[in-house]
Amino acid sequence: MNGNIVLEAENLKKHYEVRRGAFKAPAVVKALDGASFNLERGKTLAVVGESGCGKSTLARLVTLIEEPTSGVMKIDGVDLASLSAAERRKYHAKVQIVFQDPYGSLNPRQKIGHALEEPLLVNTDTPKVERERLAREMLDLVGLRPEHYDRYPHMFSGGQRQRIAVARALMLEPEILVLDEPVSALDVSIQAQILNLLAELQERMNLAYLFISHDLSVVHHIADEVMVMYLGVPVESGNRETIFNNPKHPYTEALLSATPVADPFKEKKRIVLTGELPSPMNPPSGCTFHPRCPKMIDICPKEVPMPRQVGESLTACHVAKP
Repeated sequence: MNGNIVLEAENLKKHYEVRRGAFKAPAVVKALDGASFNLERGKTLAVVGESGCGKSTLARLVTLIEEPTSGVMKIDGVDLASLSAAERRKYHAKVQIVFQDPYGSLNPRQKIGHALEEPLLVNTDTPKVERERLAREMLDLVGLRPEHYDRYPHMFSGGQRQRIAVARALMLEPEILVLDEPVSALDVSIQAQILNLLAELQERMNLAYLFISHDLSVVHHIADEVMVMYLGVPVESGNRETIFNNPKHPYTEALLSATPVADPFKEKKRIVLTGELPSPMNPPSGCTFHPRCPKMIDICPKEVPMPRQVGESLTACHVAKP
């Protein structure tokens, strides 16, 4: 095993039962249906796709908020399924999450200093004086001033609140940070500041990032590896340059064609997908993308494509060519 790999996921699945009335059998929602990937220290894996593709479900599994229906997830080589509930709790500190809406994740009646100290109060035996020192150091690390320690969340801008959310996530010195659309609610100029802060913190603390986003221009700026998901399944994964410059899956091509380009002289052909994202309660047969795919062939509705190496990316597609 690569010594830099902090998290390994193999064929992770998360299925939910949905009641449909007294006389009908429950339906099964396949929110996540077989994701395999590794997270490396000091690297960023970006997960992209339309709403409903399973990105947030994956985030909940990685942060141990929920347990997978099946599959294997290891942190530092330890299979979490083999641990008791008490032993699993030790691994919660290793994985922290930053949400899209920082104000929604902060207690409006709690001063920022206390919000930062709370993870240490709940999870460690750190004395009060030391907790305050560490909280003030973290404020400085994320670019906030000492006087901010005694202020309330409503007194900050959106960008400042996101810095606070990042600071709180780092208080337990995690190895993995899950970033769930962390800049989508911010102005573009503020987005750049937060992304630069995340890059600096990653380099300083050797953090592994799982970066969830629908904004491919942001992903291109921050990602090392990219995993494209469709209806709960990864359809293409590879390094950033491979995915952006030489995509192999028709769905990846369509996503990239919708991304604005700053160069006014660069010609770009927009690929417009027909139809809506199918329901995860009743996914299409074979390749789940086939009803919307402009390159569909006879085998697509009949057989589920297995991930295979196509060029430099791992692609689950019957028609993809090197």
